[in-house]
Amino acid sequence: QVQLVESRGGLVQAGDSLRLSCVVSGGVFSGYAMGWFRQAPGKERDFVAAIRWSGGNIIYADSVKGRFTISRDNPKNMMYLQMNNLQPEDTAVYYCAAGVKWPVRDYRDLAYWGQGTQVTVSS
Repeated sequence: QVQLVESRGGLVQAGDSLRLSCVVSGGVFSGYAMGWFRQAPGKERDFVAAIRWSGGNIIYADSVKGRFTISRDNPKNMMYLQMNNLQPEDTAVYYCAAGVKWPVRDYRDLAYWGQGTQVTVSS
């Protein structure tokens, strides 16, 4: 059973940077897709970025392209989301997730989820 645990988010100001981490355990296979999604109050869970556990293929949502960077450290079983130039519209609960489908942009295609971590960006 794959288990995912996100690092603590936080409260930052517009223009600040923040890095989220996700610890992966339970056996993620090389073909797995790993992703970050976010959900603001009253909204659907939105795709942010995804990366293949092996091979390193990467995709981003247009809203974060150029500001966010997804990466993974396979030996450490870690995935990261570096978020730069954060804006108030980035405020959401951020989730890391894993699944077998690639490419993946729909949260319904991912089977395993972390508990989520709050990121709040003040203007």
